[in-house]
Amino acid sequence: YRPLLIMYAYLQGKFTYKSPAQVYLDVNGVGYEVNISLNTYSHIQNLEQGKLFIQLQVKEDAHILFGFFDKQEKDMFVLLTGVSGVGAATARMMLSSLKPEELKLAIVQSNVKLLESVKGIGKKTAERLVLELKDKLGKNAFGADLSVHMGNSMETDALNALTALGISRSQAENAIQKIIRAEPTVSQLEDLIKKALKAI
Repeated sequence: YRPLLIMYAYLQGKFTYKSPAQVYLDVNGVGYEVNISLNTYSHIQNLEQGKLFIQLQVKEDAHILFGFFDKQEKDMFVLLTGVSGVGAATARMMLSSLKPEELKLAIVQSNVKLLESVKGIGKKTAERLVLELKDKLGKNAFGADLSVHMGNSMETDALNALTALGISRSQAENAIQKIIRAEPTVSQLEDLIKKALKAI
């Protein structure tokens, strides 16, 4: 017996919970737990409701939803996870460290060093990404405008986002404090998380 697999294109509803790594989306009274990237969070953090393009990951013990602000980011996620050695968690980490258009540019320009700067991406994986996706991405265009408005709980939000991405709490706390000491003018959550990821 094999269960019927439902494919989601998108979900639209109210955001009843939001963090830089996960949201709860209420669709007509049904709450969906959706994993998101920092890129998507930067677009939806001030919205009460909205639409997320969905990619369903099926595992033996769970069905996991990944949501994206626009179809371009979802398409990039699908391309990334199609590369050997790049799982959903790594792809989400990549989309939390670099914007979709930055990732596209890095791959098209064979910028292995920039790809390697993402936590969890080694030289071999970076080279494989370039090898397998350069031609595909050369035929596509991505574009997105990121603007982030900060609240007072930036450090807490950054810590929650980093731990949700799989970083240990102590590592995350140390990295965040390191960045704040070195750059006290950091005022955007997205910047703090990206800098902390590179400092780990």
